[in-house]
Amino acid sequence: MAPLEPRRSAIRRRDFIGLIGSVATTGPSTLLAQPAGPLRLVGVLMGFGEGDRQSRALIAEFRAALANLGWKEGSNLRTELRWGAGDVARIADFAKELVALKPDALLGQTTPVAVSLARETKSIPIIFVTVSDPIGSGLAASLAHPGGNVTGFTFVESTVGGKWVQLLKEIAPRTMHVVLLFNPTTAPPLKFYLPGIQTAASSFAIETSTAPVHEKVEIEGVVAAAARNPGGALIVMPDAFNATHRELIIALAARYGVPAIYGNNFAESGGLIFYGADFAETFRLGADYIDRILKGAKPGELPIQLPTRFALSINLKTAKALGLEVPLSLQQRADEVIE
Repeated sequence: MAPLEPRRSAIRRRDFIGLIGSVATTGPSTLLAQPAGPLRLVGVLMGFGEGDRQSRALIAEFRAALANLGWKEGSNLRTELRWGAGDVARIADFAKELVALKPDALLGQTTPVAVSLARETKSIPIIFVTVSDPIGSGLAASLAHPGGNVTGFTFVESTVGGKWVQLLKEIAPRTMHVVLLFNPTTAPPLKFYLPGIQTAASSFAIETSTAPVHEKVEIEGVVAAAARNPGGALIVMPDAFNATHRELIIALAARYGVPAIYGNNFAESGGLIFYGADFAETFRLGADYIDRILKGAKPGELPIQLPTRFALSINLKTAKALGLEVPLSLQQRADEVIE
């Protein structure tokens, strides 16, 4: 049964604190200090799809952060936005298209996007967001000193995989077998997550298996197979392909009664539980790096930053539909509880 439209309770502690901090630190001098000079061009390539509400919200965060830094669309800034929608061929085409425009800077979301942009130019500054393993993906020489024309913000640490297993076991105690759902062409390298996942799984006597998919039609088979395993559960990996098909994955998990934890925030759309970085924060930070680049900073001298804020979201309506009783202690640790 597909999850119903949720009613949210206002439990977003970190977002509230961040809002108070931003109000306290934003003064008239920040708002009025618009950089002077000619119209600057920034290319933006999203790995997710335009139809995704959360992805559009991230772009809104990015633009608002730039505006707060004095970069106003149509006044001193023009942005060219493209949506990859989890399609590597489409991403590659858009990367070529944006680089051909000779922008002053590029923002790329997800690993496949960042890699495609880096393949197209060694001179235009590239800021990436929501990339898991920039060193392993060949985007930079080191976190502290990236070198070259690429830097940005990761959205996970390698240990997050173990946290996914722990949270699954906590919310669904009968979990005995966890299947990792991902598309190898659009997901970050699985080896980045596997050690943490396998270590945690071993400590809980949980078996793990991987389920690579390449097409939308393959997803149901993976979810159905997980349902046939006693104590079967899913880790839906952070992946542009999975994000593009979030509604289908959530609906299938509900139909087959499979507990799932998501590396992208699907809880707001009806997914059971999400744990990961605050994506909105990474886009705000990405805007700050773009601002620095437009003012003359070199990307190779800007360190790659690890996430500083992780969020936990739980959908109680989905838990109830799956017959799960969410421990009060887990609810109290959550940043967002959706009822």
